[in-house]
Amino acid sequence: MEAHPATAPGGSARGLTEAAVLTWRERASERTLRRDGRRWTLWTLGVVVTFGAPAAVLVAIEPLAAPAALFCGAHAVGILHLQARRGARAVVPIGGPGSAALRPGADPDAERVALGLLGDLLGHSERELASDTGFAIQRGRMGIWLSGEAGALLVRPGGRRVDCWCVRVSEAGELPAGDRVAHLLLALREDEAGFATVANSNFSGSLARVRRRLPARSRPALDEARRLARAMR
Repeated sequence: MEAHPATAPGGSARGLTEAAVLTWRERASERTLRRDGRRWTLWTLGVVVTFGAPAAVLVAIEPLAAPAALFCGAHAVGILHLQARRGARAVVPIGGPGSAALRPGADPDAERVALGLLGDLLGHSERELASDTGFAIQRGRMGIWLSGEAGALLVRPGGRRVDCWCVRVSEAGELPAGDRVAHLLLALREDEAGFATVANSNFSGSLARVRRRLPARSRPALDEARRLARAMR
């Protein structure tokens, strides 16, 4: 993804070029985020009901079948766990599992330079947070964003729900980790709605569910995003 705006014939900026060419996708907005959040909630309830209701009926009919009922319940919990885990892991904080900085043959000098350039895009406290947690924080109209190497987390106003987005820098190749985050951060600043249009939603739900599945060093970034999002009510 490049942080270059698409330009209309009259010369007015319309947002990211990647978002402009996705004519089949509805442009992201507060309405689409609320709609998609409700869909994720309904899907979660569907999983719970699909496995929980038969388990309850089974125990009511035959109490000795409780072990089988517990197995059904565990299966539902496992599905929900895997979905939240998939959303959290797709973002890839700098230095976390799957980071470009940890790949075989990564150039330590290039990684340091890239982190320095990323730091130039951030304020002092944001720079420290990125260094400690691997996430670059950005306040937007839709909520508080945490940009990683391969996507972003969006903590919605109020701090209860988090959306996990997967998006990769086009032709990333051997880009250092810091450059990958910088590209996504610039794209996010250029066109927040366009960024959310291009990105693929991996999960939307409770912040606590995502937090448990982040690397321990990255959790303070989510805590800070939640604190800022609570002030956006």
